[in-house]
Amino acid sequence: MIIDDKLLTSILKNTKTPWQKEIDAILNKAKLLKGITKEEALSLLMVSDEKKLQKIFDAAKFVKEEIYGNRLVLFAPLYISNICANECLYCAFRVSNKTLKRRALTQAEIEKETIELLKQGHKRILLVAGEAYPGGGMKYIYDAVDTVYKTRWNGHSIRRVNVNIAPLSAAEFKELSKHNIGTYQLFQETYHEETYKKLHTSGPKKDYNYRLSAMDRALENGLHDIGIGPLLGLYDYKYEILATLSHIEYLEKKYGVGPHTISVPRIEPAEGSELSEHPPYQLADTDFKKVIAVLRLAVPYTGIILSTRENAQMRSAAVELGVSQISAGSRTNPGGYEEGSAGAQFSLGDHRTLAQVIEDIAAHNHVPSFCTGCYRRGRVGKDFMDIAKPGLIKQHCLPNALFTFAEYLHDFADGAQAAQGFELIEKTVDGQIKDKNLKEQIKKNLAEIRSGKRDVYF
Repeated sequence: MIIDDKLLTSILKNTKTPWQKEIDAILNKAKLLKGITKEEALSLLMVSDEKKLQKIFDAAKFVKEEIYGNRLVLFAPLYISNICANECLYCAFRVSNKTLKRRALTQAEIEKETIELLKQGHKRILLVAGEAYPGGGMKYIYDAVDTVYKTRWNGHSIRRVNVNIAPLSAAEFKELSKHNIGTYQLFQETYHEETYKKLHTSGPKKDYNYRLSAMDRALENGLHDIGIGPLLGLYDYKYEILATLSHIEYLEKKYGVGPHTISVPRIEPAEGSELSEHPPYQLADTDFKKVIAVLRLAVPYTGIILSTRENAQMRSAAVELGVSQISAGSRTNPGGYEEGSAGAQFSLGDHRTLAQVIEDIAAHNHVPSFCTGCYRRGRVGKDFMDIAKPGLIKQHCLPNALFTFAEYLHDFADGAQAAQGFELIEKTVDGQIKDKNLKEQIKKNLAEIRSGKRDVYF
């Protein structure tokens, strides 16, 4: 059983707010970078005292910096269709919403949207579509992925396509694996089955178990990296995080590897959805920060993704607590990058451009990263974790982040941003790279990038 509701409900009912000694013991264990149990994570989620919460936040920051350093991965979502067969009460794309203008981009339009992203400097995208495709089959998605990879603008191209699409059959996952995607991302929305059934009233998505078992089919049919997450605000956040960690335990036990990423979206207002305007379990900012921090402590080597649902202030705070990937310059409607944001799936909290996000990241001494090296070197799934958990992945991730940031600065930044960015690169190389041979190789590669070489990675 993937999610044992009776067990989780019992754990939730019987877990009390921990004493300070218990909190300290859990945090000391977490600082060993081996993770904590779901029961220990739930204990930390019970904490509400401000001073005790700060200790949790400080521990999460320590773990994040030990594993990820000061790098932060950037990507953009590419919505190619808002046509959907499902009735999800919180979503603008739901089939009964007659106010939404429906659209599925043609392959030519997908190419145009990709060019708009390339003009900004993006190298990683998350391809997103509603759960109904033109022609009725998956060929539309396969072709879309291929189109993105084939698109060129001034010598630039998207280097990695991740996808957020409907649960697939075994045969469909097997075919998708042939199209060179990175991470397959799918949110359970809520792990609480009773709530799930109330919120998903018709369409294929109504089947809770088919959605929940999608990651099994993905891992069994050629995919290596998967991304999971709840939509926070639909049910009790403590239950959702407990269930998320249970899902991870299940995957690790069965397949030897858990998710590559966890996303932590909070429900935001969506056109025509009263429920989204008044979420049944609205998550306060302090509790949201606590969720991020506890996840970082529980699964230290798993990426945590935060979208532009959140405002700039929250996103900056979340990066300090454990977030390792953020979207930037996002649009959540088909054609949004070329034509504007009408018909979006949900409201955005951060409307800054990629350049503005990068400027802010660098100002806080974080290195913006467009790295895709692990995917292309085959460091995926269990192989990635086998390198990550001993700490060896740092030898690849930070240098690759520096290389991709340098490329961005040379090709897209204005004078002031370039000066700020190159100063940060130099400071990072001198301050964080201890191995002399590695430092020399990094400096050599940076010089080659300055001379015009591109797509340099370890």
